Amino acid sequence: MYYDLNVPYTLVQADLQPTLAFLSELGYSTIALNYSIIGKVPAEIRNPIPSSLPFAAPSNLKILRRCTLHLSDTGQNHRLSQLSPTFDIFALRPTNEKALQQACHALECDVISLDFSLRHPFHFQMKTMKVALDRGIKFEICYGPGILNADGGASRRNLIGNATQLIRATRGRGIIVSSEAKRALACRSPADVINLAVMWGLDQARAAETVGREARSVVAQSEMKRKSFRGVIDVVYGGEEPVKPLAARTTGSDSLQKGKRKADTLDDHESSLESSLKPISKKEQKRRAHKARQEAAKLQQQDKDTANHEIADVQAAKTNGEPG
Repeated sequence: MYYDLNVPYTLVQADLQPTLAFLSELGYSTIALNYSIIGKVPAEIRNPIPSSLPFAAPSNLKILRRCTLHLSDTGQNHRLSQLSPTFDIFALRPTNEKALQQACHALECDVISLDFSLRHPFHFQMKTMKVALDRGIKFEICYGPGILNADGGASRRNLIGNATQLIRATRGRGIIVSSEAKRALACRSPADVINLAVMWGLDQARAAETVGREARSVVAQSEMKRKSFRGVIDVVYGGEEPVKPLAARTTGSDSLQKGKRKADTLDDHESSLESSLKPISKKEQKRRAHKARQEAAKLQQQDKDTANHEIADVQAAKTNGEPG
């Protein structure tokens, strides 16, 4: 299963529908439509991405809803806890070094996504990145802006340099690669994305994880945060056998009388078999031997009493003159 967790959401169906169809043909199974917020968090928090799209999306494509907040002012983070539960995935895009440090150390998010098509005036520090990785936050590389090469190759050069620097700072851990493709022309297949990641400095196994296991962990952790309290998950269905109605129970008892073995009978047989195979302690052996001796003595005494009664009956018959 391959994931693309950054597809910009647009109201123009002529751009979005072909992009989703092309991603499905390329082999992606899960994509995330991204809604970007630049500046302050709006007063009315709502999800503008509809749960059902106004056009026919590919049936084999799972569509998630994502929000990316462009973070430039470190004082605008007091409402992030209200914004995060509204979307399936919540990402932060720091625009300066101070915002990046705050996102790595303190802010709650699923993904930290930097704009790698720009030349950043700061370096990625290993200690800062390690703090975010220890908190379970992933770093995202978006290849779409560097594919189209609309600015004469500057965005492509910046993408390669920034991606190489991020891989060095994170040592290749916790990285996902997304498209951020506004048109179908900027999308690439999972095999091409893996080749790009190898070219940036990742080995083949970790390059495959950028669109596979690492991206899947983002979706799973985000769902766990939204549907659980502090990582404690409520088990809705634990695999128990459903309770059968009375008619079904009667039918089951009839079938048992006809010679068919029910599941509970098999379970009882297995439990008794397991108990018989367990080793018996010496104390239990002595107790069983003592009980067996008592039962044998009791049977022997009963046999003696029976014999004595028969002899007494014979003697009484002779005394009365009755034929023996």
